[in-house]
Amino acid sequence: MKDKRFYQFLHRQIPVFITLSLFPGLGYLFLGWLNGVFTPAFVWYLLVIAASAWGYWLHRDFNFDTMSVNRRERWYRQCSWFFYMFFVLWTLIFLLYVGQNVHKLHYIAIFTEIGASVVASSLLSSDRRLYRPTIFILMIPLIIYFFLIGEWYGYVLTIFACTLTWVLLYAANSSYQLLMQANHQATHDALTGLHNRQYFIENLQKQINTLRESKEFSYLLLIDLDHFKTVNDSLGHDVGDQLLQSIASRLQQVPGNNIVARLGGDEFIITGNNFSDRPTCERTALEVSGQLISLLKETYVIDQHHLYISASIGVSLIHGGIANAHSFIKEADIAMYEVKANGRDGVFMFNKEISDRVEGHLEIERLLHFALPNHEITLHFQPQIDREGNVIGAEALARWNSPSLGSVSPAQFIPIAEQTGLIIELGNHILETGFRTLREWRDKGLELEQFSINISMRQFTHHNFVAQVEDLIQRYLDKELCRKLIFEVTESIVADDINRVILVMNQLKASGIRFSMDDFGTGYSSLSYLNRLPLDEIKIDRAFVGALDQNEGDRAMVVTILNMAKILKLNIVAEGVETAGQLDFLLRHDCHTFQGYFYSKPLQKAQFEIYCRKQA
Repeated sequence: MKDKRFYQFLHRQIPVFITLSLFPGLGYLFLGWLNGVFTPAFVWYLLVIAASAWGYWLHRDFNFDTMSVNRRERWYRQCSWFFYMFFVLWTLIFLLYVGQNVHKLHYIAIFTEIGASVVASSLLSSDRRLYRPTIFILMIPLIIYFFLIGEWYGYVLTIFACTLTWVLLYAANSSYQLLMQANHQATHDALTGLHNRQYFIENLQKQINTLRESKEFSYLLLIDLDHFKTVNDSLGHDVGDQLLQSIASRLQQVPGNNIVARLGGDEFIITGNNFSDRPTCERTALEVSGQLISLLKETYVIDQHHLYISASIGVSLIHGGIANAHSFIKEADIAMYEVKANGRDGVFMFNKEISDRVEGHLEIERLLHFALPNHEITLHFQPQIDREGNVIGAEALARWNSPSLGSVSPAQFIPIAEQTGLIIELGNHILETGFRTLREWRDKGLELEQFSINISMRQFTHHNFVAQVEDLIQRYLDKELCRKLIFEVTESIVADDINRVILVMNQLKASGIRFSMDDFGTGYSSLSYLNRLPLDEIKIDRAFVGALDQNEGDRAMVVTILNMAKILKLNIVAEGVETAGQLDFLLRHDCHTFQGYFYSKPLQKAQFEIYCRKQA
């Protein structure tokens, strides 16, 4: 039961014992002075002061979160001797005063011994190694004293003292059992019987402190079951609970002195042995992870269901260089999600590369919150060219120039904005800036046939998206300008509720807005989706266009997309056109519109205006 609460409980008892000894001890010193036994009482009190000073030092030296296993054990042994010493001292004062019958001090001595026994039974009940010998140390001298009286009442008192000893032991044992039961419930998972998150973190912190002193290494495995939710949803939580119990049983079969715990849900965590060198630790961690992957994939038979489940395992190496246990769990969690991102059913070890990437991700996320208020997000515009080489449109592209990070690629900050929800505010800013720019260009006489703006899936499916667009239209656009607008959505949008997507698209099309399927051919699209969605345009992904000069398969794919668009009567834009050969191929196969560095890179607003005038 030697967990954090156990040590903290003993730590709290030290000042209690010091107080219960120093102040009452002054009374015994005074009684010794009154009754002619001052010198032995004074020597006894000096011993109490010395023991109290030792206890004060033990109290100050305790810091559970930074102490290694060896330091804690050493502190516990010293603490045990401290408690033994105090009760031995109270036994000495009993022996000193119990013979003073003339001055009636023996009554005080008897009361002192009984009181000290009750204190030991109650305050030390959390540790059987402390309260059992202490109660005997205190009560046996009292029993012997009563027996040696030699009178009938002395024998009766002896029986009473023996009975009291049994009662004190029984009470302490009962309290101990209740504490053990409560401790087990507090540190173990009720379903699987494994240790729980709280116990694991405390134990991991203890291991980290030990590794810091020994300069050794260990490993941590975070195990997440793949598609466990499917089992719960399809077969019920009863089957899911039995599956978790079977998995917990298999995890405990891993060889070695491992600590296995359930973090919650379908996540488990394991720490391994200590190793003197890092390479051996890494190799063992990967070997154990591989064994677990194989072990967990073996068939489970539960209620006549044959179940198969895989796991994603993130590995973090534990060392003394990081003081916080949560940091290692976070590293393993990040590594585990790398496995998830790469198809699940595998192992990934946290390393410096992923650490730098995560830190960069967090820094971008932090600074992105200030990018809009500080006017760091701007729009660039890439020209869209027709078959005759005329500028007929533009695509608005967000650019972020951070004072501390420099120019941040949209491929970096847009996904982060989507994950954090900032895409709603960012998307609204892009829409407002784009609408205002489109109106300003018309006022300057710069007429475009179309003006494309990218819409993220999270922005598109936001409950207030249509209302936001309609509000911006009323502020900046008229019907003529609305008909020039094209909202570009990606194929991932069809992974959402397709009927809701169609409803939103039709609501916006009522205002004159058209829709384009961006990056076509790289995601979820199928002919049925293309036929159902109210699209006006398809954009061929730059990956296909870029490979036209080298790959026959990509050329066939582009031709197929062009023919499909012609059948469905959709306009088609090829993005990423960079060479004359690519343009020539697209022209020969009746592509309508072109966009790419062959014509122009994305331009700032003023540069785009100059470009259009030159082309005119």
